[in-house]
Amino acid sequence: MQCPACKEDDDKVIDSRPSDDGAAVRRRRECNRCAKRFTTYERLERTARLMVVKRDGACVPFEIENIMRGIQAACGKRPVSEAAKLHLAQEVDDELHAEFDREVRSDEVGKRVALKLRALDKIAYVRFASEYHGFRSLEEFADEIRHLLDEPPEFPNQRPLF
Repeated sequence: MQCPACKEDDDKVIDSRPSDDGAAVRRRRECNRCAKRFTTYERLERTARLMVVKRDGACVPFEIENIMRGIQAACGKRPVSEAAKLHLAQEVDDELHAEFDREVRSDEVGKRVALKLRALDKIAYVRFASEYHGFRSLEEFADEIRHLLDEPPEFPNQRPLF
């Protein structure tokens, strides 16, 4: 690992522990040349690349950053912590990699994000669902809000969302 201060490739690990989200190992390091301390994160690299099949049939590599962008947009200025957003994205990432070997449909990714957002923040869920479903009228919006009010988020499987 290269020191960010002096660029020397000679350091020692001082402390090692799981990261806050549990998806990586956090290591505190100290450069043997300049004695500066810095933190690195090690994540498991999956060997088989998961591909997302879009609605138009195009295949693109799965990227957790795309999920985070959708979550960030949906949450906007809602009182949802960055840790909660990251945890939600990591849960979806872990589920998809556990259940799918090579390909996953984009609607499956969207469905999982929506279900988790529904339990996390109802307003963020409606924002996400409006984009995902492509609501074209106020009535479609109102129907989704009525369903949300009628069904508690703890039971998202009572009514199929998609």
